[in-house]
Amino acid sequence: MKTVVRIIAALFCLVMPSTSWAEDQFKLLVIATPSKYHYEYIPVARENLERLARLHSFGVTWTSDPAVFDRDLREYAAVLFLNTPAEQLSQTQRSHFEQYMRSGGNAMVVHRAAIIPPNAWPWYEKLIGRSFINHPMVQTAVVTIADNGFPATFGLPDRWIWSDEFYVTSNPYRITINPVLKVDETSYDPTRIWPDQVGKRMGGDHPEAWFQQYEKGRVFITLLGHNVEMYRDERYLQHLLGGIYWTATGLGRQR
Repeated sequence: MKTVVRIIAALFCLVMPSTSWAEDQFKLLVIATPSKYHYEYIPVARENLERLARLHSFGVTWTSDPAVFDRDLREYAAVLFLNTPAEQLSQTQRSHFEQYMRSGGNAMVVHRAAIIPPNAWPWYEKLIGRSFINHPMVQTAVVTIADNGFPATFGLPDRWIWSDEFYVTSNPYRITINPVLKVDETSYDPTRIWPDQVGKRMGGDHPEAWFQQYEKGRVFITLLGHNVEMYRDERYLQHLLGGIYWTATGLGRQR
C-alpha cells in the first residue's frame, strides 16, 4: 500500500506545474536607499509592502543599490522610488530610467524621493511635477481628498488626521498635475520651522499627492511617508497600495 501511495505522489508531482496557481499580475521594482534622515523605515516598509504583494498577487524586487538601473528595466510594470534620493543615480543610470519611461514604463515616488536639488536633473523634476522648497517641522494636520475616484484615496476618510512633514513646493516648469490629496493649512502652522529658515504657505492649493502622464508612462507622487511608524499604519499602506495598483496597471480610477 505504501508503495502505491508513493507512486501516486510521484506521478502527481510530475503533472503539477512548477509555478504557483496564482501567478504575479505584474512586477514592481522598489528602490529604498538609506539617507541621513530616512533609513529606519526600510525593514518595516519592506515587510509590509511584501505582505501586500503576496496578498494582491504581484511581484516585488527590493533593492537599495542604484546599480539596478544599469540593467534592462522593461520587466517591471513600475519603478517605486521609496524615500530614495534620485540624485544618487549616475548619468548612465539616469539615461536608462529616462529610456524606460519613454518606452512606456511607469514610476511612483514617495516622500524624500520627490526632493532633488534644483537643476541637478531637470527631467526628473518634471517627472515629479513640482519642485521642493522646504518643509515645516512634523505636525498633525488635516489631509483632505482632492480626487475620491483615484485608488490611492480608497479607504481614506474625506478629512484625515495625519502627522507628517508637509512639503512646500513650487511649479517652475508650469506643469499641470492632477491632485489626489491636499493638506489644510489652517489645521497646522506652516511657519513652525527651524532657526535660520523661513516657513512658507501655499494657501488653499497645497497638494500632497498627485498623478500625471509623463513621457509615455504614468506617474504617481505622494509626499507623505516621513517616519517608520507610518509604514505600519494600514490606512497609509492602503494609500500606497492604491498608488501602486494604478501606476502599474492604469486601472481602478473612477471617472
